[in-house]
Amino acid sequence: MKSLVTRILILSFVVIGLIYIGSGAVNAVNVDPARHRNLADAQKHIELALARLSEAQKVNAFDMQGHAEKAKALLEQAYVEIKLSAEAANVRR
Repeated sequence: MKSLVTRILILSFVVIGLIYIGSGAVNAVNVDPARHRNLADAQKHIELALARLSEAQKVNAFDMQGHAEKAKALLEQAYVEIKLSAEAANVRR
């Protein structure tokens, strides 16, 4: 049962990440650097990584066997998780 719940949770995060990729909403969930400098910096690095992946896809005519897209989806998921961690820290303050 736990395995099924874990799979559903992971799938949910992947779907959410793909929705964010499709909508270009990465910047809609950024962390306030005044409150969480390190988390905001991490998000900036993710934005840079996403841009570099897009450039690599163009250079390689999008022939990367889906790995670049998967990496982008995981980065989008990490971006959202960083925002959620900042919100969790805000609750504790």
